[in-house]
Amino acid sequence: MLGVGGGIAAYKAAHLLRLLTEAGHEVRVVPTEAALQFVGRATWAALSGQPVHTSVWDDVEGVGHVRVGKTADLVVVAPATADLLARAVAGRADDLLTATLLTATCPVLMVPAMHTEMWQHPATVANVATLRERGILVLDPAVGRLTGADTGPGRLPEPEAIAQAVHAALHTGGRRDLAGLRVVVSAGGTREPVDPVRFLGNRSSGLQGYALAAAAAARGAEVTLVSANVALVDPAGVRVVPVGTALELEAAVGAAAAAADVVVMAAAVADFRPAEVAADKIKKGAQQEPAPIALVRNPDVLAGLVAARRSGTLPATTTLVGFAAETGDADADALQHARAKLASKGVDLLVANDVAGGAVFGRAGTVVHLLTPDGAVAGPIAGAKAEVAHAVWDRVAGLRAATT
Repeated sequence: MLGVGGGIAAYKAAHLLRLLTEAGHEVRVVPTEAALQFVGRATWAALSGQPVHTSVWDDVEGVGHVRVGKTADLVVVAPATADLLARAVAGRADDLLTATLLTATCPVLMVPAMHTEMWQHPATVANVATLRERGILVLDPAVGRLTGADTGPGRLPEPEAIAQAVHAALHTGGRRDLAGLRVVVSAGGTREPVDPVRFLGNRSSGLQGYALAAAAAARGAEVTLVSANVALVDPAGVRVVPVGTALELEAAVGAAAAAADVVVMAAAVADFRPAEVAADKIKKGAQQEPAPIALVRNPDVLAGLVAARRSGTLPATTTLVGFAAETGDADADALQHARAKLASKGVDLLVANDVAGGAVFGRAGTVVHLLTPDGAVAGPIAGAKAEVAHAVWDRVAGLRAATT
């Protein structure tokens, strides 16, 4: 069921509805009367193929105000306005949407959207905390352009990001086993400038890191995503910190990791960078061969986190997860190289995949093995990167449970 609150962001819910129906879901739309001031009843009916009601007095013979909530697999409210959050907390049942929230026996996902002042008001802060205590997944809004010229936190995440959160909630059955955890995920690939135009980089798309961040948020974690040169929609309910180079990523991850319970290094960090960056574009010249580019080693960000944990700079309880994109060679296969990396890194979990022949990069699916220091290997785990992300978090949750 898709509930739609009465805010200007209701127009985005029409796109969300299309994404959900195209994914094969049967969606019943329940707008508030105020929502119909922004998007009309006919639009919701045409896109969903379902009747659209707003009042408990509609469909009385079918007891609609009870049936809709009891038969849904997931209730999504987007946008969830300040008024709607307040009415949900109070247990109001003065329209079909709030009555459905009271009768829903399935997971509930609420995606707030409102002006910054309303989102930050103590009443709204308290209402969100209450809903989360009741087991409802309430995502944080995005930061960006609001109605008029205003900018700040309160923007409804993009429909693609909400759809990703919906699929995650359906996958997990709404469980919030990561609630209370502060998570840092790095994603994408760093770029090391050669001159104002060129750079040394890699083929990482960031899809797996973004899937990990979205899955963690859907399971209740507070997530910071350090994103290196990624052209993807920000995951809903996630704080995104954009970076470019390995040094910038090291600084951003280090700052966020200081207060984190789990750090997942999914980004592809360049091992080397040019020793000097040309101030002007390097010209190819008419005949001459290009001058060699001297390289210097970048810091090993993951090794630095392990060292910080050993020294006490990071708490001993911080769980560190690394990624190993490997290929086989004459000496060993990809999994053997991953085992060697696990031994040298000192992390709690290593996610290894074979990227020979360009596999994995930029693709929706992947195949991974999960390696732990005790010698256990889970896998191969194959599937969409969103599904693999949940497998990683399942393992992380198990590791943390075993140490508490």
